[in-house]
Amino acid sequence: MLKLVGVKKRLGGQPVLQGIDLTIPPGKLTTIIGRSGEGKSVLLKHMIGLLQPDEGQVWVDGVEISRLRGHALNEVRKRFAMLFQGAALFDSMTVFENVAFPLRERLRMKGAEVTKRVDEKLAQVGLGGMGHKFPAELSGGMRKRAGLARALVMQPEIILFDEPTTGLDPLMAKSIHDLITSTQRTFGFTAVMVSHEIPEIFGISDYVAMLKQGKIAAMAPPAEFQRTADPEITEFISVGGTMALPAAPPNR
Repeated sequence: MLKLVGVKKRLGGQPVLQGIDLTIPPGKLTTIIGRSGEGKSVLLKHMIGLLQPDEGQVWVDGVEISRLRGHALNEVRKRFAMLFQGAALFDSMTVFENVAFPLRERLRMKGAEVTKRVDEKLAQVGLGGMGHKFPAELSGGMRKRAGLARALVMQPEIILFDEPTTGLDPLMAKSIHDLITSTQRTFGFTAVMVSHEIPEIFGISDYVAMLKQGKIAAMAPPAEFQRTADPEITEFISVGGTMALPAAPPNR
């Protein structure tokens, strides 16, 4: 189980996370929404240990990771994969080499074993036979698929998705959402996705959480979440997540 307790973080002297209490249900897809600049990506980076909280704790199955360093932290990270907004592919490598990279670098796998697993994952994301291409030769949607294949190839227990449909047209965004949900249900990993795709995320998520003014304002299954009595959340949902919620009052 992935759990954050009282997590606070300041960046550039400004408060971003102001006491996050959040438990991510295992084996489910949880989507985090909120206005731009609320710190949704910062929250994801705390989950995987790329950032450490100023206060609070991050737990992964009973291990408090927020103070771990070096080898101990890397061992925990082996359980994770992360798909960034731009897929974060290496331009100088082919798609096959990009997907194979973590197998070779982290697991020291070689030869036919690498080829078999990479080809399998490329086929699962609809890129069978495309391994020879370079990222520059792919459409935006295909790059997202290659990034997902690289995330899946390590067979992680937890995958974090940072706005995976950014920059895609609605049809392509839907195809990526469908791919994420189908692979999550097939392999049963725990998924946490940051997204601005409202109302689409209500049809694919097991749980929805909203980050507002540095805290989790609400978390529930989609149907229950949409029945919230919070007028700001209701308005945010009704305009498709494009409104700017009132800024948090300055700390005194």
